[in-house]
Amino acid sequence: MEAITISRPYANAIFEIAQEENDLESWSKLLLKLSECVANSKIKSMITSPTVTDGQVINVFADIIGELSTNVQKFLALLAENNRLQLLTEIAVSFEQLREKIEHVMTVDVISARALTFKQKKILSLALKNRLGRYVTLNIRVDTGLLGGAIIRANDLVIDGSALGKLNKLANYLG
Repeated sequence: MEAITISRPYANAIFEIAQEENDLESWSKLLLKLSECVANSKIKSMITSPTVTDGQVINVFADIIGELSTNVQKFLALLAENNRLQLLTEIAVSFEQLREKIEHVMTVDVISARALTFKQKKILSLALKNRLGRYVTLNIRVDTGLLGGAIIRANDLVIDGSALGKLNKLANYLG
């Protein structure tokens, strides 16, 4: 089973708690910090070590992040008990998708052959907002290997408008 699939119920549960607390932003920041922690190789090896207790791992998180609320401690204890602490990054991603949906916002990844001008960004944001029905935040990265154009990824939607993508389509059509 994929990590994102396993992590989704945890993200849903935390999202409900965050909504009840009316504190989506704090939970987003916390989950981001926790996902950064589990990306650290030392913490990653600690999580999987049979000689380190769940409590010790949670104490390390508290040392890094600061005081943890009761709900955060319970959440981390549940993840530790089920050997799911390593899924904190996927949980954070799923949480953000839920948050974006409820706030009618979406982060869209754009890989462009060249840096986009302010005007191009504005036009692209508006076009995507109209197509997706949400406010759009662009996450832009330049990849000169595309030759020209851009690839746009918005959750499951992928629009390949790159010159390389168009050449590959043409090759498939002719071949």
